[in-house]
Amino acid sequence: MFFDLKKIDPKRIDHFLFFAAVLVVGLIIMTHIFRYTAGPSRTELILAGQCEDLFGKETVDALIQEFEERNPELRIRLATNDPGAKNRSGPDIIIFDEDEFNGLSLSSLNSYIHTESGAEQQAIPLVSFMDLLFYNIELLQAAGFDRPPKTRAEFLACAKAVSAAHAADGNSTDSGIYGAALGLSPKDPQALRRDVFSWIWAAGGELRQEDAFGGKTVSDVLAFLGQLKSEGALAPGSFEKTGADRLEEFARGKIALMITSARVIPALQKEMGGNFGITVIPGSAGPVSPEKNILGLSGIYAGISADSAHPDEAWGFLIFLAEKSPALSAKLKAVPGSLPGPFSASNAGAAVVDYKTDDPLYSKARDIFEASDIAQGFAGQSLSEEFERIARKELNVLF
Repeated sequence: MFFDLKKIDPKRIDHFLFFAAVLVVGLIIMTHIFRYTAGPSRTELILAGQCEDLFGKETVDALIQEFEERNPELRIRLATNDPGAKNRSGPDIIIFDEDEFNGLSLSSLNSYIHTESGAEQQAIPLVSFMDLLFYNIELLQAAGFDRPPKTRAEFLACAKAVSAAHAADGNSTDSGIYGAALGLSPKDPQALRRDVFSWIWAAGGELRQEDAFGGKTVSDVLAFLGQLKSEGALAPGSFEKTGADRLEEFARGKIALMITSARVIPALQKEMGGNFGITVIPGSAGPVSPEKNILGLSGIYAGISADSAHPDEAWGFLIFLAEKSPALSAKLKAVPGSLPGPFSASNAGAAVVDYKTDDPLYSKARDIFEASDIAQGFAGQSLSEEFERIARKELNVLF
């Protein structure tokens, strides 16, 4: 069978060729568009979801966006906080409060950074807070004190006077007012560092493995805490209450003196206005004090999960977070905030945000920090668990 070329309509051929050409051009355009939008393959890093609890969703979203713009080959995915949700895998990057340190499985960072001590470093500090003595101005004045205590002897006298002045109120944790309080509940992971170790550091003591939580300084501090209890200076419930419980009581004007983190200053200013002050933790029993104040620090850290499949890429995100440390400190109004060191703002090339000079309380906190030495803590070390075990045993005997 042969086609009769004379019967083929040239117009139909033109239409066919036109539509074929349009189809080919369309396929080429769609291919280019797909390639452009899909882009090259990107490595996905998973960021633990609790960072939103620490810094807020808006801040975390902005951090992720900026990092991805700088590193188009990487993608940050925020892991959900929902325990019932299914994630592709565990997080690569973990941002956490210091009290969570011992419960995490983190990679060593020693292959990326050099530490003079040679000790293993598992995380980098992002934001730091110092422990201070907070006092209720009105309660101290009502008990006859025009300034906060400077020594442990003055602290005891002041706390006893406040408790005695309000003993007629019924002397209960709900209605009574007390000179001082401890929040040593086992539910509070910061309890011993805040309410016991901070006194030891303030007195110039060190917590070292070879001392087995012993020595004269430690014994003196434990005896002092026992004296607060035996002489009626402490609010009851020391081993049932957490630091958060005590902070709520302080904000309601039920506690005159307590040690807590500078982290709570914004919340207390909102709740109490100007009716509280801050000062250093008394470092001695009598008039002779250590040459410099010694403060304990707590903080927010970032580390790489030991199970991360992309540790080198995760390290790049940690460096980025270190650069943002001043901004994160300003977000939380942290004192001291960013610390000098290998991850300081100056080394990262970032500008330090000074939000403290416009507020007298923050200015005082900064002055305290600059006049103080920092205690050598042991966050993330197995040593901390041993010290806490021994400390609780000793406190149970004293109380």
